[in-house]
Amino acid sequence: MALTRSFKETVKARAAQDPAFRVALLEEALEAFVNADLETGKVLLRDYINATLGFEELGERLHKSPKSLMRMLSTEGNPRANNLFAVVAHLKEREGLRFDITLHGHQPPAKGLNTG
Repeated sequence: MALTRSFKETVKARAAQDPAFRVALLEEALEAFVNADLETGKVLLRDYINATLGFEELGERLHKSPKSLMRMLSTEGNPRANNLFAVVAHLKEREGLRFDITLHGHQPPAKGLNTG
């Protein structure tokens, strides 16, 4: 389903005014990727890019073709991990963020326990 121009403009306006909203878009994209939901992650990343720096500027900063980046994050795109991680690394640095992975529902081995 194609997004309407007003939806894109609304996301862009909100991202410009609300840093927490921009961060939430990145967080949700990364969570989707980690949970094997590539399609949702690409949509959220694309929304973030369109609402902030745009594909032209991102392409310049990463020394990649903007059209290549757009294809990579399209519904038909199949990004290579190194390209996807380069985009994410740049965006998180741009926002001044650091992401940590937290495991839920997993108990680490007891200290001193030999698991090998």
